[in-house]
Amino acid sequence: MRNSTPQYRNTVIPAAPLNALQVRALNLGINLQSLPRHLAIIMDGNGRWAKKKGLARLLGHREGYKTLRSVLLNASELGIEYLTVYAFSAENWRRPEDEVAGLMKLIETAARDELRAMHQNNVRICVAGRIDQVPEGLRRALISGIETTKDNTGITFTLAINYGGRAEIVDAIKKIVDSGIPSDQVTEELVSQSLYNPSHPEPDLMVRTAGEMRWSNFLIWQSAYCELYVTEVPWPEFSADELLRAVLTFQQRTRKFGAVVE
Repeated sequence: MRNSTPQYRNTVIPAAPLNALQVRALNLGINLQSLPRHLAIIMDGNGRWAKKKGLARLLGHREGYKTLRSVLLNASELGIEYLTVYAFSAENWRRPEDEVAGLMKLIETAARDELRAMHQNNVRICVAGRIDQVPEGLRRALISGIETTKDNTGITFTLAINYGGRAEIVDAIKKIVDSGIPSDQVTEELVSQSLYNPSHPEPDLMVRTAGEMRWSNFLIWQSAYCELYVTEVPWPEFSADELLRAVLTFQQRTRKFGAVVE
């Protein structure tokens, strides 16, 4: 009699029941016990995607929002513990005024509309960035999301809003100086503990869409040793398959952290 148990390649099968995405991952050779704990994404290419289709740039951002909803669900189903996305950089204020206003409203609407579903799915919401400088409606929506989901134990989803990696380091230094700690007591660990979300582990994998080969001032302190995966796929077209390819590539690399690995 033929064995009906699925056979998976080069991987350890967890004891817990598998969902459909995990089965797909196993069939690709992904080890579900060696996933990146913290995934960071630079969601690039919304505007270019829209332009290529003859659409307004803001429509590209709206499509990107739909993609983000799917990717968050996919990351959670796969078993990733932390997802941090670059939603709006400190430099993005230089974009056309109508695009910036549209983005702010889009993020605010998404934050309000998705809160109930995220809470029901045990998602914990966090933010990174100088949110005191964003429009009041958006700030209130973000704070509401943080407060509502603070005790959730599922995936931690962090929106980087009005965020810059250098600005985060500057804010950390100010925090240290204001606390009166002498300079000879400042360590890398102290700086790490003074960042926006000190309880988050450093990212293991950084994904950038739309083919650009830049870090763009995103998590530059925390990502010193994370693996980078760049895809030509624009963010609105980023799928579960692309996420699995990124994770598989991550697992095929040897992380040395400056050491020599025989």
